[in-house]
Amino acid sequence: MHRLDRLLRPKSIAVIGGGAFGTNVVEQCLKMNYAGAIWPVHPSRPDVRGVPAFKSVADLPGAPDAAFVAVNRNLTIDIIGQLSRLGAGGAICFAAGFRETGNDDADGERLQQELVAAAGAMPIIGPNCYGLINYADGALLWPDQHGGKRLEQGERGVAIITQSSNIACNLTMQQRGLPVAFLMTAGNQAQTGLSEMALGLIEDERVTALGLHIEGFDSVAGFERLAARARELKKPIVAMKVGRSEQARAATISHTASLAGSDAGSDAFLKRLGIARVHSIPSFLETLKLLHTVGPLPGRRLSSMSCSGGEASVMADTAEGRGVGFPALASGHKSRVKEALGPLVAVANPLDYNTFIWNDEPAMTAAFGAFVSGSFDLNMLVLDFPRNDRCSDADWWTAVSAFEAALKANDARGAIVASMLENLPEAHAMDLMKRGVVPLHGIVEAFDAAEAAAFIGAAWKRPTPLAVGSVRSDGMEPLSTTPPPAPMARPPRKGEVGASATLDEAEAKALLREAGLAVPKGERVANADEAVAVARELGFPVALKALGVAHKSEAGAVKLNLHSEGAVRSAATALLPLGSGLYVERMVQGGVAELIVGFTRDPVFGPTMTLGSGGVLVELLQDSAMLLLPASPGEIEVALRSLKLFPLLDGYRGRPKADIAVAVEAVAAIAAFVSERADGIEELDINPLIVCRQGEGVWIADALLVSRDAS
Repeated sequence: MHRLDRLLRPKSIAVIGGGAFGTNVVEQCLKMNYAGAIWPVHPSRPDVRGVPAFKSVADLPGAPDAAFVAVNRNLTIDIIGQLSRLGAGGAICFAAGFRETGNDDADGERLQQELVAAAGAMPIIGPNCYGLINYADGALLWPDQHGGKRLEQGERGVAIITQSSNIACNLTMQQRGLPVAFLMTAGNQAQTGLSEMALGLIEDERVTALGLHIEGFDSVAGFERLAARARELKKPIVAMKVGRSEQARAATISHTASLAGSDAGSDAFLKRLGIARVHSIPSFLETLKLLHTVGPLPGRRLSSMSCSGGEASVMADTAEGRGVGFPALASGHKSRVKEALGPLVAVANPLDYNTFIWNDEPAMTAAFGAFVSGSFDLNMLVLDFPRNDRCSDADWWTAVSAFEAALKANDARGAIVASMLENLPEAHAMDLMKRGVVPLHGIVEAFDAAEAAAFIGAAWKRPTPLAVGSVRSDGMEPLSTTPPPAPMARPPRKGEVGASATLDEAEAKALLREAGLAVPKGERVANADEAVAVARELGFPVALKALGVAHKSEAGAVKLNLHSEGAVRSAATALLPLGSGLYVERMVQGGVAELIVGFTRDPVFGPTMTLGSGGVLVELLQDSAMLLLPASPGEIEVALRSLKLFPLLDGYRGRPKADIAVAVEAVAAIAAFVSERADGIEELDINPLIVCRQGEGVWIADALLVSRDAS
């Protein structure tokens, strides 16, 4: 039994507070035909909305499964203590004025601590939250109106948790046909965090999928448990994590720091857990609808049909650059479609099936059936219904019936996509869902949903993945032979400052070389004569750099491909005034591409790795992926293959190929170096890591390391 079971699915509800908010809770339960007991508590009123009231918590006939506490913040603490001693199953704390008021309010912090102490083992949600709507049982611990409806007998729906009560209100007003079983607000999570609430909800057999609106993670370990349990139950999760607009880092000592940040860490964390992420409320709802109806997609292959070339073009354009798309039809498949449509229709994917067969159900069924027989992961029919107050939509239902029959005959997944929200009314959407067809509102939102569902489908395949370097027939990414390890995260230590020191390139490379990493031979020198002598010993060509300069290329503090003693002497004379000394290094030959491999410390997730296109344009290109440490070789390879730079490594247009396996091994070795010294490294920026032609290795050409006193 989950700790929140009684609160989430109560058989009795106590409502404390006789103002408008408490009264609304009683009223909403009555309107939803809640079958359990309702116990209003008010010191002077005999009833609330006709329901007999009790003068105090002590007068209640028993311990309520759930309570809604709608009194001021000071009285809330006393009431919570009474409910806890009575043995209540849990409570919603509506009042504001606790920790959420900010660090300047000492009373708020004190009151929150007192509230948690008063609750003891009894679960509390909030404070400063609207509470819970249970549409499965008609139990509403909710102080306002809402736009949802109770689930029918045997019906299932999604569960949604948000950290914003106002967004929760808005979500109940959706007219997209999405059935909601539970909607819950988290408040400031004084005692019970979002991940624990989510764990309680997904255990309900009436819940099909989970949507999370996240402002901040309550617990890394809690989200790991949630993701693992959701996968066991086959209940996919989609998140809308806000905070993308935060500046990456205040300090920009390294290129990595400018690319990293809490949002990038959040993205990497969600990816590791197999939780899909979307960035808008409409896409959030459409993704939930797709997951509720057909679940995660097994692959990324889409089909699209419409009776308009313009719509087919819009679909094709919207797929550009996405992780899902429209594969070309095989010759046999194309012939079947051509036979069904006739010689005047150009057969392609996306398909403009034209209007020759419009409102001819047998012909449409044959054509649609031929098209969806191609084993696509999701088949989409673009169909905007006419407004039914001025027009007839009878002919459109012919297309719907033909599409439904075609999907069933081929055991295929399908969605009807309306380009505009108003062109697919709620009643139509609900009818489509009963037919097993997903109603998707908006073309962009439909693609967002498909990408999210395909991502989850791929993530759920990872317990039995392929070996690194192997290629899947369906084009999905190769994965590690073992599940990725858990993040090496630790919470930040209170008041943690810790002295830090930036090592120059010579010092950093010495540490890396001692660890067995691939660093070209090089040596620190003090003047031009020493530079010439070392260059002669290393062999030409060499690189010469000024030490103690963070961004050497921008400062003109590096000279490459020096082929003679005279060139070295001239360069040394020019560079000496720029830094604290010189570093002479053997020039790396045979480079195919340059990577950045950087590490920073995220305040929530601990050490994180940024892997991306390196060189002087690193911030401009913004071609990077973030991983949490420790990172498996499989994760590293997937990240590497996701870069826009990857075709260069793979022999773009006849260019030399790099050894991908060696590159992955090199990055994994650098990551292991950081993991082993996690408490002693604040930042490490390797830019570039030069990946050479096959057989010529991978070399650390520049390194900046910020050490950290972890004492």
